[in-house]
Amino acid sequence: MKQTIKTLAISVLLLFTFMSFKNGQKKINIYAIGDSTMCDFSPAYLAQFGGDNYPIRGWMQMMPEFFNDHVVVHNAARSGRSSKSFRTEGHWKPVIAQVKAGDYVFIMFGANDQKADTARHTDPATTYRQNLLNYINETKAKGAHPVLFTSLVRRNFGKDGKLVDTYGEYVNTVRKLAEELNVPVIDLNKKSSDLVTKYGPEESKKLFLYIEPGKFSKLPEGKKDDSHLCVFGATEIARLAADGLKEIKSPLAAYLK
Repeated sequence: MKQTIKTLAISVLLLFTFMSFKNGQKKINIYAIGDSTMCDFSPAYLAQFGGDNYPIRGWMQMMPEFFNDHVVVHNAARSGRSSKSFRTEGHWKPVIAQVKAGDYVFIMFGANDQKADTARHTDPATTYRQNLLNYINETKAKGAHPVLFTSLVRRNFGKDGKLVDTYGEYVNTVRKLAEELNVPVIDLNKKSSDLVTKYGPEESKKLFLYIEPGKFSKLPEGKKDDSHLCVFGATEIARLAADGLKEIKSPLAAYLK
């Protein structure tokens, strides 16, 4: 009887010690840089169109739902930014200043790099590649881990019912750079293309920002947006990103729910 009580007491003590260690475990920080398909949309922005009911979301905004409480997501992605303007406008500096050894930096640009204006435009083979390389090298210099993401597919179906590629070499540049530098990459372009294709030309609208006329006073004619995601679409893309972390055997996969 005494031995049983002693064994039970030791077991309880070990469990308490383990739980104390677990609860005191160092948080894993993820910093995200990118564009509007990735960013957080603030309450102030949503309020312009009717508050939380306005459904636009970036996929990284939904990512905390897929991690346990040992992971902290710092989403610094900004609407309208390219790999060039994110730095020149000063958004990168405060991010990299916070990054510490062991942290992760998720990097996804491309949509606005295609824009014609000189403030954002980059060439996929030269300036775009160099910008990504700079983000990678500066992340590594802090002892942190860069993870590249290819740009989300746009809902752009051709007359034959097939998706039309709108990114070209911007996506290929990310893939090639990841292979060249042995940097982890999650091909969200391919994953999102497969997802949108699976839903088809009509059903895929529920992944994007399609709003019925009259639902919001500031949008009396509704909205049809084949680039930005709604809550459901952003959640599904975040799910694909989580699957990608498992597929590349990222240490972050251990913290997924």
